[in-house]
Amino acid sequence: MARRFIVEADGGSRGNPGPAGYGAVVLDPATGEALAEAAEFIGTATNNVAEYKGLVAGLRAAHALDPQALIQVRMDSKLVVEQMSGRWKIKHPDMKPLAAEAQRAFPPDRVSYEWIPREKNKHADRLANEAMDAGKSGRQWEPRDSRAALDAGPARSSAARAADAAAQAEETSGAQATATVGWGASADLGAPATFVLLRHGETALTPEKRFSGSGGTDPELSAAGRRQAEAAAAALAARGTVQAVVSSPLLRCRETAEAVADRLGLEVRIDAGLRETDFGAWEGLTFAEVRERYPDDLNAWLGSSKVAPTGGGESFATVARRVAVARDKLIARYAGRTVLAVTHVTPIKTLVRLALGAPPESLFRMELSAASVSAVAYYADGNASLRLLNDTSHLR
Repeated sequence: MARRFIVEADGGSRGNPGPAGYGAVVLDPATGEALAEAAEFIGTATNNVAEYKGLVAGLRAAHALDPQALIQVRMDSKLVVEQMSGRWKIKHPDMKPLAAEAQRAFPPDRVSYEWIPREKNKHADRLANEAMDAGKSGRQWEPRDSRAALDAGPARSSAARAADAAAQAEETSGAQATATVGWGASADLGAPATFVLLRHGETALTPEKRFSGSGGTDPELSAAGRRQAEAAAAALAARGTVQAVVSSPLLRCRETAEAVADRLGLEVRIDAGLRETDFGAWEGLTFAEVRERYPDDLNAWLGSSKVAPTGGGESFATVARRVAVARDKLIARYAGRTVLAVTHVTPIKTLVRLALGAPPESLFRMELSAASVSAVAYYADGNASLRLLNDTSHLR
């Protein structure tokens, strides 16, 4: 029998638009206990944007607890409830991507929505105000800040109890406590699933900066690329933290992954979701050659993540969906462990972009060298923390 959770969420803006924040809590419907809390100051935004972001955070927190649960969302925003229930059309361009994000956060067929008056949404409202108060003082909300459960009623959240215990321990020992990660994290998230992201070593196409995706010739590592793979393997073996290795199915990644796995005494698991973008007719061409042959297609591609390269390639939006599915499977498989993912430029940049909540155009604003190492940690509440980007110190 599926578990049931209540998600209460709220958001507010002091100015509309103005300094804004959201709050969300996952409740046990039987006991009223708060199982998870989330809150964040989001800068300048409208009430509606903050409310939607609160909904997304609440659904993600519920998903972290049990992705198979049945969810009843309770909010005092008539707009969000009616739009997410499908009774009102979503017209505002700022709301459409947020509604889509909420649908991705938890399967829509397992979520129902109910409007409640504001006085019955006190817990989430308190969290949203705590987040805005924190933002006003130049910081982000942390779980130890939460007093929302106390203010909202007799139910006491596990996060708040743990935060009180941590505060008491700090007072006793004089130690300086720090938040585990994220702004909506519970007090004890446990060890994250950590992705060490290794871009493959060079191929013959790499120094010439040619499009080399999953629709081309599948080149092997060059001599330079093999040296880079060995250098990365030595550095990762010295760190001693990698517990599993997964790889894109493309040859250059498999060769790089095997170099590391041999050093670590591990096997390489292949994940097709980590393959590079299919660049269609652009495979093997330089950017200048594509500009010369397909100028209109290239401009459209640069202007929208939904546009695919000429000749039936993949758009970045398509790749992002594929990579997100692979990410979620790996997080579930390697919860609390460190896994090396050997992959390509676009998947790594996409994982970084999604972890940061950055827009699609940020893909063009990151440098990612051959055989570079990046790292992202994924916590049980759905938050992610970028730990490292484009480290090439092992190649010097």
